[in-house]
Amino acid sequence: MTFLRLQVVGVLRRCCGRPSSSAALKCHYSGLPTSSFISTPSSALTSSRALSTTWILRKDVPQPKDEEARPKLDLDVWKSMMRTVALQEDRVKTKDKVEGKLSPLEATRMLVDAWRLAGRLVPDSLTDEQMEALSKLTTKSSKRKFLKHLSIKEGYKKAKMEKKEKKMAERMERADREGFDVDSKADVKLKNTFLMKFWSRSLDTLLFWRSAQAMQYGQPLVFDMSYEQHMSSHDAKNTVSQLLQCEGWNRRSVDPFHLHFCNLQPNSVYHQELLKRYGQETWERLFITTTSQRHVDIFPRENLVYLTADSPNVLRTFDHNKVYIIGAFVDRSAQSGVSLANAKRLKLATARLPLNEHLQWDCGAKNLTLDQMIQILITIKETGSWEKALEFVPIRKHGGFYEQKTENSVFIRFHQWYE
Repeated sequence: MTFLRLQVVGVLRRCCGRPSSSAALKCHYSGLPTSSFISTPSSALTSSRALSTTWILRKDVPQPKDEEARPKLDLDVWKSMMRTVALQEDRVKTKDKVEGKLSPLEATRMLVDAWRLAGRLVPDSLTDEQMEALSKLTTKSSKRKFLKHLSIKEGYKKAKMEKKEKKMAERMERADREGFDVDSKADVKLKNTFLMKFWSRSLDTLLFWRSAQAMQYGQPLVFDMSYEQHMSSHDAKNTVSQLLQCEGWNRRSVDPFHLHFCNLQPNSVYHQELLKRYGQETWERLFITTTSQRHVDIFPRENLVYLTADSPNVLRTFDHNKVYIIGAFVDRSAQSGVSLANAKRLKLATARLPLNEHLQWDCGAKNLTLDQMIQILITIKETGSWEKALEFVPIRKHGGFYEQKTENSVFIRFHQWYE
């Protein structure tokens, strides 16, 4: 009713027209300049408000149904946050103080704190690396998506920790009930067998010994790390994840390659992400040759073969004397010919896998992931059979081998004729 009454008052004021005395208006609006008074329409001076139906709640976090269940703003937390922001402003660099501006990192931290108080989906804590990555994002939507991703990831970690604590509490309860020490392995049931247990550390020792032998006598396999400028940060992280899988597959093989990471520049995205995944100590103990030099500066040019899906040459037989090169490149924007152009620029021989010659290819690009490539190369190196090696190609990309499809078609025809 109050809203309708305001609307009626506004309509009556517009119908009654302007006041007769312009002097009274000038006295009433004496604080305004003359030009602004003359140009202001009468509808702007009314106290009526238009109806707005676009006000909705934010959907970043679930909204409680009951008013009592809604989270209230903690003034102590807000005050502490404001004190922290004030202290951070005092620690700004001298250059920023002279210019009167905040550094991008400080501005990003203030934005995160403000969004957290506003109820957005923001993680409880951010590392310096995550804060720096957030400050490099240019748009608010990208920052919001990045914070949402970190918040969901943090929720998964919390759920995993809660599950672990619950399992530990159940174990302690069972230890009190059955009377054994929690730290001991008295509750572990041993198997009754005549075979000696083969411990995992013995397997690790064997695999590391094979990798050490491969560094001395194994066939080199090069990963070209010169494609950082062609990838986004997400694609670079995906590339490093695939490189970790390649190292694991190669280490567990019977006859591993001697892996070379060429064009690996210090403090590059590749190098920083590899150190983050492995750790400094583990990275230094890996049996991998890493160098910032090019592959053409290490190996003879006539022995190098660049494997690329865009090459017109087909790799029909695997040569154990050649040094094959794989581009450490994950591209979701489908840039074709990048690795082929790089190989032609260096005047290197190129080759592609015989996918069309052995597989009924359906559709799509013939680009394979790095872990699929090394599995194919390891298998063709050990067995010499392309049928076994190309089994690592995803089934969704092809309709099977040519021979299998021919046999199936003959069987179907015979079955139809027999019926």
